[in-house]
Amino acid sequence: MDKVLIANRGEIALRIIRTCHEMGLKTVAVFSTADRDSLHVRFADEAVCIGPPPSRESYLRIDRIMAAAEVTGADAIHPGYGFLAENADFSAICHDHGIKFIGPPAGTIQMMGNKTLAKETMRKAGVPVVPGSDGVVEDAKEGRRVAAEIGYPVIVKARSGGGGRGMRIVNSEKEFKSQFDTARNEAEAAFGDGGVYIEKFVSSPRHVEIQLLGDGRGAVKHYGERECSIQRRHQKLVEESPSPIVNDDLRRRMGEAAVRGAQDVQYEGAGTIEFLVDADLNFYFMEMNTRIQVEHPVTEEVADCDLVQFQILIAMGETLSDKPAVMDGHAIECRINAENPFKNFSPSPGRIETFHTPGGHGVRVDTHVYAGYVIPSYYDSMIAKLIVRAKSRDLAINKMVRALDEFIIEGVETTIPFHRQLMLDERFRAGDFDTKFLETFKLKASD
Repeated sequence: MDKVLIANRGEIALRIIRTCHEMGLKTVAVFSTADRDSLHVRFADEAVCIGPPPSRESYLRIDRIMAAAEVTGADAIHPGYGFLAENADFSAICHDHGIKFIGPPAGTIQMMGNKTLAKETMRKAGVPVVPGSDGVVEDAKEGRRVAAEIGYPVIVKARSGGGGRGMRIVNSEKEFKSQFDTARNEAEAAFGDGGVYIEKFVSSPRHVEIQLLGDGRGAVKHYGERECSIQRRHQKLVEESPSPIVNDDLRRRMGEAAVRGAQDVQYEGAGTIEFLVDADLNFYFMEMNTRIQVEHPVTEEVADCDLVQFQILIAMGETLSDKPAVMDGHAIECRINAENPFKNFSPSPGRIETFHTPGGHGVRVDTHVYAGYVIPSYYDSMIAKLIVRAKSRDLAINKMVRALDEFIIEGVETTIPFHRQLMLDERFRAGDFDTKFLETFKLKASD
């Protein structure tokens, strides 16, 4: 492997470019016309424009990305996260053209991307799963029968996709049909696949995920857990490692279960198995992400490792050592979005006039923006990730408050005031929260 094309944009593209350069690898950036001035374009060895701003005409165009790889002589492609990162066809096309896809093979992506098949695969591997339907539910009549068997409340979920679309909670038989039909229609519109399944709804759950690496030869290691329960509309806003709710016994059991599941599919590359954890510390498989995650830096900080480097080394054919990962300290990540938290987190694209990042021991900022950068309105609103590490959770929270105070972004609205208020909230500081926490969190009018 000599030259890596990064089939992505923004901070993750720049993040991958940095590791490639440290490994002595040449890089190729692809970009839409809206991203011409992004830092990932500036710092790559080569850059190829692949189309106009809309993703469907640029970052989702496999043909244009493959053409860029061909004209630049790239022999590997890293998909980052989002866009084509979990597209089985993209992985297969790379393979057919003799270009290494830095991630799992197409079959694994397809299996784990089908949530009903993934659930059955994990169940057979001995991973705890939430009680629910055996595969896709064909109609509301069958769905009512399943719901009655497992008991309300239940949740109707899209077979494909993610991000909370095609997902509806049903509290009683009376509302079942309308919620079932809404979920199916949403799934069809968002993913082109109206298939849905039904699960028991776990009340007041925590969202805890296990970071994995597999070498494709049966060796799998886990790098502890990440707490991802601070969410808004199923979108994560804050992540931390380790989780304040996970004790040594639960960590061992969750880690062993995740490793079994990944070994069962001969997993290759970086991946994450996500669990729901209830108040009694029972855990249930939710889904597997077959890519690097937005929140991977918190694991890197507590494990003192470079997960992207591991991805690339595995793609080069290296095997994993059997030495267990050593986790130390506590890390927290805040996603800094160009949104106005005081106006229902409405998007705030535009020109950044001032951009001053915090510093100091244990502070990391992953970003692709700078003063004068114009935030496009076409993509996700995240413009930076602020990560801190300290010896304990309390110290990490204090460090995050200090870092947020130093983070100055002018010209657009951001979520920095929200994060600062969250870090000072007594319930958050006590670790007393679940995935519904933000429904009751009261944001003050000004900070």
